[in-house]
Formats: sequence, C-alpha cells, structure tokens
Amino acid sequence: MINRLEIKKNVPLAPLTTLKVGGVARFFVEVKNEMELTEVMKFVKDEGLKIFVLGGGSNVVVSDSGFDGLVIKINIKGIFPISKTKEKTIFQVYAGENWDEFVEFCVRKKLSGIECLSGIPGTVGATPIQNVGAYGQEVSETIQSVRVFDSESYEIFEMQNHQCGFAYRTSIFNTTEKNRFVILAIKFALDENGRPKLAYKDLIDFFDGREPSLDEVRQAVLEIRKSKSMIIDGGDINSRSCGSFFKNPIVTLQEYDEIVKRAVKLGFQNVPKYDSGLGQVKISAAWLVEKAGFYKGYRMGNAGISEKHSLAIVNFGNATAKEIIQLKDAIQSKVKEKFGVELVPEPIFIGFD
Repeated sequence: MINRLEIKKNVPLAPLTTLKVGGVARFFVEVKNEMELTEVMKFVKDEGLKIFVLGGGSNVVVSDSGFDGLVIKINIKGIFPISKTKEKTIFQVYAGENWDEFVEFCVRKKLSGIECLSGIPGTVGATPIQNVGAYGQEVSETIQSVRVFDSESYEIFEMQNHQCGFAYRTSIFNTTEKNRFVILAIKFALDENGRPKLAYKDLIDFFDGREPSLDEVRQAVLEIRKSKSMIIDGGDINSRSCGSFFKNPIVTLQEYDEIVKRAVKLGFQNVPKYDSGLGQVKISAAWLVEKAGFYKGYRMGNAGISEKHSLAIVNFGNATAKEIIQLKDAIQSKVKEKFGVELVPEPIFIGFD
C-alpha cells in the first residue's frame, strides 16, 4: 500500500490489451490524479522498480513472461474548455479519457481537426507518443501542448508542440526521451465550424466528389475501419490485434528505384509510393507484406495475418507472444530478403529482453 493506493501483485496483462497475449505484471497500480502518480513515482524510485505506463492497451505486445516491474494504469479523466475564439476552441483533455469518445465529442460540437482519427482504440494519453495518424490526418496537427510528469526531475510541466519532436509515427516520447515522461493531459486546438479533411484516397473515393459534413466523415471512417476489422469488436476475431503492425517505410528516391528494380525481377510492377516531402517517398508496408508472401488470412500457429487487413497481426485463438514475435520476425526477414527494406514495428514491446 502507498497510503490509500493499493499495489496489486501478479496481475494478468493480456486482458488489458487488444491483442490478448502476454503474462502478468509483478506489480500493478491504477492512478486517478496527478498527486497519486507523484506518490507512485516516488515509491518506484525508492524501490528501484522498472515501470511501464499502460493506457488502453491497443498498441502493445506483452511478453509471455510478463513484466517484472510496476505497471501504472493511467485513469486520470476530464475534458475542460480552456479558451474559445471565432476560429479555435482549446480543450485540456486528461490522459485516461477514451480517444474515440473524445473524437465523437468534438464532431458533435462541429469542431474539426481529428475527425479522420475516429475509431482508433486506446486512450487520449497514448496518442502523442507515436503521433497517431490515419486517413491523411495526424494528432500532432491539433496538439497545442502536452502536460507531463518528468521522471528525472519529478516535476510536472507543459511541453509545447514544437518541443515534442513530432514526425511520422514518432515523437520524443518514443525515441530520444523514451520512458522519461508520463503523459498526464493534452491541450487540443480545434477549428470552429471547420471543414473535414479529405486527403486520403479511400475517403475521397467514398464521397465521390461530394463535400461531406464532419459527422459524415466520421461515419465513413468508422465504416471503412470496420470493413478492415480495425474497430475493436469482441465478435470479430480479426480485430484481436494491435492495429497496423508495421510503419510505412519512408525512403529516398534513389532507394525507391532500387526497390522497384528488385520488385521487377520478382515479377511485380508499380510499387505503390506517396510523396513524403524533402525528396522522399512513403511505400505501402501492406504491399510489401503481401508481395513477400504473407497474404490476408495467412497463419503461423495461432497467430496470423488478418483476413481483412494485411498489416494487422492477429491472435486467432490462444496465441502466445512468442508466436506473435515469430510471425513478426518472419515477415521482416522475408521483406528484407525480397525488397531490401527494413520494416519497423509500430507497437511497444513489453517485458522482452
């Protein structure tokens, strides 16, 4: 016990994740306010424990041996208006809030900026870590600042957008300062009566030239995601995943030409690419996975590729973390062998050496 906070022992982590694999946490605690977190972090320092901060469990793979430390479940909640002008409304949203419920809240209030991020599972606090993005929109586009607990100084302060190092699926929170900061809250600046963002081909095709409302875009995104089993649904085995498992590789034009040459030798034409700026292009990781032989529905033991989305590794029933990793490694190895591309995983791996 830390005062009134209960530290639990040997808590199963698999049920707290969307992939549903992994062992137990040696210690587990849930915090509901900043004071409790500060108290827990002092305990961690005194006891010399490793920590992992758990949000919605939608982007993690937990090892079969579990986590030999303290898992901190952030359940700090609240959505508070900070300021409003004719152009912008700013909210402070605490880390434990459900992300999709916040998106729905904004769309209902006709506030644009995150509508294309509908249906993404997890909590608000997790979104800045990998700069969550989908359908042509990234969360960093609306983040004004991130409120953090610094495990080095034991201080709480706000980091402005430009201090967070946001880039494609990255930030300082998962790169240079990984494990240093605990995200407590985020300030979002959203557009009043803004137009929805239509930059992604699937969405543009969906509306066939018509200009939709914010709510129509949200519903379209939910429909598209559901068709790919990217909406968590207990009745859909294909949704027992952690979403897209690999990032789309970003390469130079010269590197892209080499990839095309390899593809042509294998009998493949038209390697899909998208301009990424600064003389670089983004390649479809899904295309690489499929052309490497890992088709939709592919199985390796109890793990496999989703029947509806070639980037999702799925627990098809009683899969172990070892099986998930074996499939991950096989995909990375074959894509490297065939195309010379290193696929980088998106999830966070917990309890692995």
